[in-house]
Amino acid sequence: MKTTIRLALTVLSFLCLAAAGPKAQAVSPAPDGGYPGGNTAEGQAALLSLTTGGFNTAVGFLSLRSDTTGPYNTAVGAGALLANTADLNTATGAGSLLSNTTGSDNTANGGLALFSNITGYSNTATGAFALFSNTGGHQNTALGVGALFNNISGNGNTAAGINALLNNTTGNGNTVLGVAAGGGITTANNVICIGTDGNNVDNSCFIGNIFGSTSVNGVGVLVNSNGRLGTMTSSRRFKEEIKPMDQASEALFALKPVTFRYKKEIDRQRIPQFGLVAEDVEKVDPDLVARDEKGKPYSVRYDQVNAMLLNEFLKAHGKMEEQQRQIQALTVQLKEQAAQIQKVSARLEVGKPAPQMACLPAVAQREGGNNP
Repeated sequence: MKTTIRLALTVLSFLCLAAAGPKAQAVSPAPDGGYPGGNTAEGQAALLSLTTGGFNTAVGFLSLRSDTTGPYNTAVGAGALLANTADLNTATGAGSLLSNTTGSDNTANGGLALFSNITGYSNTATGAFALFSNTGGHQNTALGVGALFNNISGNGNTAAGINALLNNTTGNGNTVLGVAAGGGITTANNVICIGTDGNNVDNSCFIGNIFGSTSVNGVGVLVNSNGRLGTMTSSRRFKEEIKPMDQASEALFALKPVTFRYKKEIDRQRIPQFGLVAEDVEKVDPDLVARDEKGKPYSVRYDQVNAMLLNEFLKAHGKMEEQQRQIQALTVQLKEQAAQIQKVSARLEVGKPAPQMACLPAVAQREGGNNP
Protein backbone atom coordinates (compact mmCIF):
# COMPACT_ATOMS: atom_id res chain seq x y z
CA MET A 1 0.00 0.00 0.00
CA LYS A 2 2.83 2.42 0.90
CA THR A 3 4.56 1.68 -2.40
CA THR A 4 1.40 2.48 -4.37
CA ILE A 5 0.88 5.73 -2.48
CA ARG A 6 4.50 6.73 -3.00
CA LEU A 7 4.13 6.06 -6.75
CA ALA A 8 0.99 8.16 -6.93
CA LEU A 9 2.69 11.05 -5.18
CA THR A 10 5.65 10.74 -7.54
CA VAL A 11 3.34 10.91 -10.58
CA LEU A 12 1.62 13.97 -9.16
CA SER A 13 4.92 15.67 -8.43
CA PHE A 14 6.15 14.92 -11.97
CA LEU A 15 3.03 16.44 -13.49
CA CYS A 16 3.44 19.52 -11.34
CA LEU A 17 7.04 19.95 -12.46
CA ALA A 18 6.14 19.43 -16.11
CA ALA A 19 3.39 22.01 -15.96
CA ALA A 20 5.64 24.52 -14.20
CA GLY A 21 7.80 25.03 -17.31
CA PRO A 22 8.13 28.40 -19.06
CA LYS A 23 5.48 27.51 -21.67
CA ALA A 24 2.78 26.72 -19.11
CA GLN A 25 -0.20 29.03 -19.41
CA ALA A 26 -3.69 29.24 -17.96
CA VAL A 27 -6.88 30.82 -19.19
CA SER A 28 -6.63 34.43 -20.22
CA PRO A 29 -6.60 36.68 -18.31
CA ALA A 30 -4.55 35.06 -15.54
CA PRO A 31 -6.68 33.08 -13.07
CA ASP A 32 -8.14 35.38 -10.46
CA GLY A 33 -11.78 34.46 -10.24
CA GLY A 34 -14.74 34.43 -12.59
CA TYR A 35 -14.74 33.81 -16.33
CA PRO A 36 -17.41 33.65 -19.02
CA GLY A 37 -19.80 30.72 -18.88
CA GLY A 38 -19.97 30.70 -15.10
CA ASN A 39 -16.45 29.31 -14.76
CA THR A 40 -14.09 30.05 -11.90
CA ALA A 41 -10.36 29.34 -12.04
CA GLU A 42 -7.61 30.13 -9.56
CA GLY A 43 -4.16 28.56 -9.76
CA GLN A 44 -1.48 27.87 -12.34
CA ALA A 45 -2.81 25.90 -15.34
CA ALA A 46 -6.24 25.66 -13.73
CA LEU A 47 -8.88 25.09 -16.44
CA LEU A 48 -6.08 25.53 -18.97
CA SER A 49 -7.84 23.67 -21.82
CA LEU A 50 -11.38 24.93 -21.30
CA THR A 51 -13.30 25.84 -24.46
CA THR A 52 -17.09 25.70 -24.06
CA GLY A 53 -17.58 23.97 -20.73
CA GLY A 54 -19.58 25.99 -18.26
CA PHE A 55 -20.09 26.37 -14.53
CA ASN A 56 -16.79 24.75 -13.60
CA THR A 57 -14.71 25.69 -10.57
CA ALA A 58 -11.00 24.96 -10.50
CA VAL A 59 -8.86 26.04 -7.57
CA GLY A 60 -5.32 24.75 -7.39
CA PHE A 61 -2.33 23.91 -9.52
CA LEU A 62 -3.33 21.83 -12.58
CA SER A 63 -6.90 21.51 -11.34
CA LEU A 64 -9.25 20.60 -14.21
CA ARG A 65 -6.22 21.02 -16.50
CA SER A 66 -7.63 18.92 -19.39
CA ASP A 67 -11.31 19.86 -19.30
CA THR A 68 -12.57 21.37 -22.55
CA THR A 69 -16.34 21.06 -22.77
CA GLY A 70 -17.31 19.27 -19.55
CA PRO A 71 -19.65 21.34 -17.35
CA TYR A 72 -20.51 21.46 -13.64
CA ASN A 73 -17.19 20.21 -12.33
CA THR A 74 -15.56 21.36 -9.09
CA ALA A 75 -11.88 20.76 -8.42
CA VAL A 76 -10.11 22.08 -5.34
CA GLY A 77 -6.52 21.02 -4.82
CA ALA A 78 -3.37 20.54 -6.86
CA GLY A 79 -4.00 18.08 -9.67
CA ALA A 80 -7.63 17.62 -8.76
CA LEU A 81 -9.56 16.33 -11.81
CA LEU A 82 -6.42 16.95 -13.87
CA ALA A 83 -7.38 14.64 -16.79
CA ASN A 84 -11.13 15.13 -16.59
CA THR A 85 -13.24 15.78 -19.68
CA ALA A 86 -16.59 14.70 -18.22
CA ASP A 87 -19.20 16.52 -16.15
CA LEU A 88 -20.70 16.72 -12.67
CA ASN A 89 -17.56 15.63 -10.84
CA THR A 90 -16.44 17.10 -7.53
CA ALA A 91 -12.90 16.64 -6.29
CA THR A 92 -11.52 18.16 -3.11
CA GLY A 93 -7.95 17.33 -2.18
CA ALA A 94 -4.60 17.12 -3.92
CA GLY A 95 -4.65 14.44 -6.62
CA SER A 96 -8.29 13.59 -6.05
CA LEU A 97 -9.86 12.15 -9.23
CA LEU A 98 -6.57 12.99 -10.94
CA SER A 99 -6.84 10.25 -13.61
CA ASN A 100 -10.54 10.62 -14.32
CA THR A 101 -11.34 11.19 -18.00
CA THR A 102 -14.93 10.29 -18.90
CA GLY A 103 -16.38 9.20 -15.57
CA SER A 104 -19.17 11.47 -14.36
CA ASP A 105 -21.12 12.16 -11.18
CA ASN A 106 -18.16 11.28 -8.97
CA THR A 107 -17.37 12.90 -5.62
CA ALA A 108 -13.91 12.64 -4.10
CA ASN A 109 -13.02 14.33 -0.83
CA GLY A 110 -9.49 13.71 0.42
CA GLY A 111 -5.97 13.58 -0.88
CA LEU A 112 -5.63 11.06 -3.72
CA ALA A 113 -9.23 9.95 -3.30
CA LEU A 114 -10.43 8.17 -6.46
CA PHE A 115 -6.93 8.86 -7.79
CA SER A 116 -6.97 6.11 -10.46
CA ASN A 117 -10.57 6.48 -11.59
CA ILE A 118 -10.87 6.75 -15.38
CA THR A 119 -14.37 5.81 -16.51
CA GLY A 120 -16.12 4.91 -13.28
CA TYR A 121 -19.21 6.96 -12.50
CA SER A 122 -21.44 7.82 -9.53
CA ASN A 123 -18.73 7.01 -7.01
CA THR A 124 -18.34 8.76 -3.68
CA ALA A 125 -15.03 8.65 -1.84
CA THR A 126 -14.40 10.53 1.39
CA GLY A 127 -11.00 10.14 3.00
CA ALA A 128 -7.41 10.12 1.84
CA PHE A 129 -6.76 7.26 -0.61
CA ALA A 130 -10.42 6.23 -0.52
CA LEU A 131 -11.24 4.22 -3.69
CA PHE A 132 -7.66 4.92 -4.72
CA SER A 133 -7.30 2.10 -7.28
CA ASN A 134 -10.77 2.24 -8.78
CA THR A 135 -10.69 2.65 -12.54
CA GLY A 136 -14.05 1.65 -13.99
CA GLY A 137 -16.16 0.63 -11.00
CA HIS A 138 -19.31 2.65 -10.47
CA GLN A 139 -21.83 3.46 -7.75
CA ASN A 140 -19.37 2.77 -4.95
CA THR A 141 -19.35 4.65 -1.64
CA ALA A 142 -16.20 4.75 0.45
CA LEU A 143 -16.05 6.64 3.75
CA GLY A 144 -12.75 6.59 5.61
CA VAL A 145 -9.04 6.72 4.92
CA GLY A 146 -8.10 3.85 2.63
CA ALA A 147 -11.65 2.61 2.31
CA LEU A 148 -12.09 0.43 -0.82
CA PHE A 149 -8.41 1.18 -1.50
CA ASN A 150 -7.80 -1.74 -3.88
CA ASN A 151 -11.15 -1.74 -5.67
CA ILE A 152 -10.65 -1.78 -9.44
CA SER A 153 -13.93 -2.55 -11.14
CA GLY A 154 -16.29 -3.60 -8.36
CA ASN A 155 -19.69 -1.89 -8.45
CA GLY A 156 -22.28 -0.90 -5.87
CA ASN A 157 -20.06 -1.34 -2.82
CA THR A 158 -20.42 0.64 0.40
CA ALA A 159 -17.53 0.81 2.86
CA ALA A 160 -17.51 2.95 6.00
CA GLY A 161 -14.44 2.95 8.20
CA ILE A 162 -10.68 3.33 7.89
CA ASN A 163 -9.40 0.66 5.48
CA ALA A 164 -12.89 -0.83 5.21
CA LEU A 165 -13.16 -3.31 2.30
CA LEU A 166 -9.46 -2.70 1.81
CA ASN A 167 -8.78 -5.81 -0.29
CA ASN A 168 -11.86 -5.83 -2.51
CA THR A 169 -10.95 -5.72 -6.19
CA THR A 170 -13.92 -6.84 -8.31
CA GLY A 171 -16.63 -7.75 -5.81
CA ASN A 172 -20.04 -6.12 -6.21
CA GLY A 173 -22.83 -5.06 -3.89
CA ASN A 174 -20.89 -5.44 -0.66
CA THR A 175 -21.69 -3.44 2.47
CA VAL A 176 -19.06 -3.09 5.18
CA LEU A 177 -19.01 -1.06 8.39
CA GLY A 178 -16.11 -0.70 10.81
CA VAL A 179 -12.39 0.00 10.95
CA ALA A 180 -10.61 -2.52 8.69
CA ALA A 181 -13.89 -4.44 8.38
CA GLY A 182 -14.37 -6.72 5.38
CA GLY A 183 -10.67 -7.46 5.00
CA GLY A 184 -11.47 -11.03 3.99
CA ILE A 185 -13.57 -9.96 1.01
CA THR A 186 -11.79 -9.71 -2.36
CA THR A 187 -14.07 -10.83 -5.19
CA ALA A 188 -17.29 -11.95 -3.46
CA ASN A 189 -20.66 -10.30 -4.10
CA ASN A 190 -23.47 -9.20 -1.81
CA VAL A 191 -21.60 -9.61 1.46
CA ILE A 192 -22.62 -7.71 4.58
CA CYS A 193 -19.84 -7.32 7.11
CA ILE A 194 -20.02 -5.36 10.37
CA GLY A 195 -17.03 -5.06 12.64
CA THR A 196 -15.20 -8.17 11.43
CA ASP A 197 -13.07 -9.45 8.53
CA GLY A 198 -15.72 -11.70 7.02
CA ASN A 199 -15.01 -14.26 4.31
CA ASN A 200 -14.96 -14.20 0.53
CA VAL A 201 -18.35 -15.93 0.23
CA ASP A 202 -21.19 -14.64 -1.96
CA ASN A 203 -24.51 -13.68 -0.35
CA SER A 204 -23.25 -13.92 3.22
CA CYS A 205 -23.41 -11.86 6.40
CA PHE A 206 -20.81 -11.45 9.15
CA ILE A 207 -21.27 -9.53 12.40
CA GLY A 208 -18.51 -9.20 14.98
CA ASN A 209 -18.65 -9.31 18.79
CA ILE A 210 -21.60 -11.73 18.92
CA PHE A 211 -20.07 -15.19 19.03
CA GLY A 212 -18.80 -15.97 22.52
CA SER A 213 -20.62 -12.99 24.04
CA THR A 214 -22.98 -14.33 26.71
CA SER A 215 -26.40 -12.81 27.32
CA VAL A 216 -28.36 -14.16 30.27
CA ASN A 217 -31.69 -12.65 29.25
CA GLY A 218 -33.50 -11.84 26.02
CA VAL A 219 -35.19 -13.60 23.14
CA GLY A 220 -33.91 -15.44 20.09
CA VAL A 221 -33.55 -13.63 16.77
CA LEU A 222 -35.31 -14.96 13.67
CA VAL A 223 -34.74 -14.20 10.00
CA ASN A 224 -37.50 -14.50 7.41
CA SER A 225 -37.08 -15.24 3.70
CA ASN A 226 -36.95 -11.51 2.96
CA GLY A 227 -33.93 -11.10 5.21
CA ARG A 228 -35.83 -9.28 7.95
CA LEU A 229 -34.55 -9.71 11.50
CA GLY A 230 -37.04 -10.00 14.31
CA THR A 231 -38.05 -11.80 17.48
CA MET A 232 -40.96 -14.08 18.27
CA THR A 233 -43.46 -12.94 20.87
CA SER A 234 -45.58 -15.15 23.12
CA SER A 235 -47.84 -12.42 24.50
CA ARG A 236 -51.59 -12.96 24.25
CA ARG A 237 -51.79 -9.38 22.93
CA PHE A 238 -50.52 -10.50 19.55
CA LYS A 239 -52.46 -13.75 19.20
CA GLU A 240 -55.92 -14.85 18.13
CA GLU A 241 -57.81 -18.10 17.57
CA ILE A 242 -56.08 -19.59 20.60
CA LYS A 243 -57.08 -23.20 21.30
CA PRO A 244 -55.55 -26.36 22.80
CA MET A 245 -53.10 -28.26 20.64
CA ASP A 246 -54.75 -31.59 21.49
CA GLN A 247 -53.90 -34.28 18.90
CA ALA A 248 -52.05 -31.99 16.45
CA SER A 249 -48.75 -32.73 18.15
CA GLU A 250 -49.00 -36.42 17.35
CA ALA A 251 -47.44 -35.62 13.96
CA LEU A 252 -44.14 -35.80 15.85
CA PHE A 253 -44.35 -39.57 15.92
CA ALA A 254 -44.00 -39.68 12.13
CA LEU A 255 -40.80 -37.59 12.06
CA LYS A 256 -37.50 -39.30 11.37
CA PRO A 257 -34.47 -37.76 13.14
CA VAL A 258 -31.17 -38.26 11.28
CA THR A 259 -27.46 -37.68 11.62
CA PHE A 260 -25.66 -35.82 8.83
CA ARG A 261 -22.80 -33.52 7.81
CA TYR A 262 -23.12 -30.27 5.90
CA LYS A 263 -21.45 -30.01 2.50
CA LYS A 264 -17.90 -28.66 2.45
CA GLU A 265 -18.91 -25.31 0.96
CA ILE A 266 -21.08 -24.76 4.06
CA ASP A 267 -18.93 -26.40 6.76
CA ARG A 268 -15.30 -27.01 5.95
CA GLN A 269 -14.84 -28.96 9.19
CA ARG A 270 -17.70 -31.33 8.34
CA ILE A 271 -18.82 -31.55 11.98
CA PRO A 272 -21.43 -34.31 12.66
CA GLN A 273 -24.94 -32.90 13.07
CA PHE A 274 -28.23 -34.17 14.45
CA GLY A 275 -31.64 -33.07 13.25
CA LEU A 276 -34.32 -33.43 10.60
CA VAL A 277 -34.54 -33.09 6.80
CA ALA A 278 -36.91 -30.27 5.81
CA GLU A 279 -38.29 -32.11 2.76
CA ASP A 280 -39.16 -35.14 4.91
CA VAL A 281 -40.81 -32.96 7.54
CA GLU A 282 -42.87 -31.21 4.87
CA LYS A 283 -44.50 -34.53 3.97
CA VAL A 284 -45.57 -35.02 7.58
CA ASP A 285 -46.66 -31.44 8.37
CA PRO A 286 -46.00 -28.53 5.95
CA ASP A 287 -46.49 -26.05 8.80
CA LEU A 288 -43.30 -27.28 10.44
CA VAL A 289 -41.13 -26.11 7.53
CA ALA A 290 -39.54 -22.70 6.94
CA ARG A 291 -39.26 -21.80 3.25
CA ASP A 292 -36.85 -19.73 1.16
CA GLU A 293 -37.74 -16.80 -1.07
CA LYS A 294 -38.80 -19.25 -3.79
CA GLY A 295 -41.13 -21.16 -1.50
CA LYS A 296 -38.94 -24.26 -1.31
CA PRO A 297 -38.33 -26.06 2.02
CA TYR A 298 -35.29 -24.49 3.63
CA SER A 299 -35.29 -25.36 7.32
CA VAL A 300 -37.35 -26.94 10.09
CA ARG A 301 -39.22 -24.77 12.57
CA TYR A 302 -37.63 -26.43 15.57
CA ASP A 303 -39.30 -23.98 17.93
CA GLN A 304 -42.66 -25.37 16.82
CA VAL A 305 -41.37 -28.92 17.23
CA ASN A 306 -40.38 -28.03 20.79
CA ALA A 307 -43.88 -26.74 21.52
CA MET A 308 -45.36 -29.98 20.16
CA LEU A 309 -42.93 -32.00 22.25
CA LEU A 310 -44.10 -30.06 25.30
CA ASN A 311 -47.72 -30.88 24.47
CA GLU A 312 -46.95 -34.59 24.12
CA PHE A 313 -44.94 -34.51 27.34
CA LEU A 314 -47.84 -32.91 29.21
CA LYS A 315 -50.27 -35.43 27.75
CA ALA A 316 -48.01 -38.32 28.79
CA HIS A 317 -47.51 -36.73 32.19
CA GLY A 318 -51.28 -36.44 32.61
CA LYS A 319 -51.72 -40.11 31.74
CA MET A 320 -49.02 -41.07 34.24
CA GLU A 321 -50.69 -39.03 36.95
CA GLU A 322 -54.03 -40.70 36.21
CA GLN A 323 -52.41 -44.12 36.32
CA GLN A 324 -50.75 -43.17 39.61
CA ARG A 325 -54.10 -42.14 41.05
CA GLN A 326 -55.61 -45.45 39.92
CA ILE A 327 -52.73 -47.39 41.46
CA GLN A 328 -53.10 -45.47 44.70
CA ALA A 329 -56.87 -46.13 44.78
CA LEU A 330 -56.27 -49.82 44.04
CA THR A 331 -53.65 -49.97 46.78
CA VAL A 332 -56.09 -48.47 49.28
CA GLN A 333 -58.76 -50.96 48.15
CA LEU A 334 -56.38 -53.89 48.54
CA LYS A 335 -55.41 -52.72 52.02
CA GLU A 336 -59.07 -52.51 52.99
CA GLN A 337 -59.70 -56.01 51.63
CA ALA A 338 -56.70 -57.35 53.51
CA ALA A 339 -57.99 -55.79 56.73
CA GLN A 340 -61.42 -57.38 56.22
CA ILE A 341 -59.85 -60.78 55.53
CA GLN A 342 -57.83 -60.46 58.68
CA LYS A 343 -60.97 -59.69 60.71
CA VAL A 344 -62.82 -62.71 59.28
CA SER A 345 -59.88 -64.97 60.04
CA ALA A 346 -59.82 -63.75 63.61
CA ARG A 347 -63.53 -64.54 64.07
CA LEU A 348 -63.07 -68.05 62.72
CA GLU A 349 -60.32 -68.68 65.20
CA VAL A 350 -62.55 -67.62 68.15
CA GLY A 351 -65.43 -70.01 67.10
CA LYS A 352 -63.35 -73.21 67.06
CA PRO A 353 -63.96 -75.80 70.05
CA ALA A 354 -61.19 -76.07 72.61
CA PRO A 355 -58.97 -79.15 72.25
CA GLN A 356 -59.28 -81.99 74.97
CA MET A 357 -56.40 -83.85 76.71
CA ALA A 358 -56.73 -87.73 76.97
CA CYS A 359 -55.77 -89.58 80.25
CA LEU A 360 -53.65 -92.71 79.61
CA PRO A 361 -55.08 -94.95 82.43
CA ALA A 362 -58.58 -94.17 81.38
CA VAL A 363 -57.73 -95.02 77.84
CA ALA A 364 -56.14 -98.29 78.87
CA GLN A 365 -59.17 -99.30 80.92
CA ARG A 366 -61.45 -98.64 77.99
CA GLU A 367 -59.29 -100.81 75.91
CA GLY A 368 -59.72 -103.63 78.44
CA GLY A 369 -56.18 -103.84 79.52
CA ASN A 370 -54.64 -103.62 82.96
CA ASN A 371 -51.51 -101.92 83.89
CA PRO A 372 -48.83 -104.40 84.96
